[in-house]
Amino acid sequence: MARKDALLRLHERLVAKRDSLRRKLADDLTHTQVSTAGDEADAANDGAQVELNTQLAALESRELVQVERAIDLIRRGRYGICEVCDQPIPIERLKALPFTPVCVTCGRLQEQLSHGGYDDGADWESAFELEGRLRDRELTLGDIDIAD
Repeated sequence: MARKDALLRLHERLVAKRDSLRRKLADDLTHTQVSTAGDEADAANDGAQVELNTQLAALESRELVQVERAIDLIRRGRYGICEVCDQPIPIERLKALPFTPVCVTCGRLQEQLSHGGYDDGADWESAFELEGRLRDRELTLGDIDIAD
């Protein structure tokens, strides 16, 4: 009975997370409009901000798909079973990452094989670099490309 109670609580968390992600994505869509007023710097900054928001929305969309899949697995009675080795996923792992489809062992193996885990190709480095470009900083000699 303890596992059923834990699954019920995890289901409630997943539904709350799903609803939160849906609201956030809907809000993101309404705020992606770019202003046409201003100079070139404003337009570049707006474009960079839209790009960053788009990448974050893509990550949130992938997380939403994972959450909805976990909810479906609960309904079908397959939640908490590793999709790779077919063994039960420990409840502690499900509490920490309620939408995980794999156990720790299989998750580590997938990370080693894909060199990134569950990002589904998310380009975190690009997002970090873009965010860094949005900050003001001083120009250094290393930033200047001089042709010989």
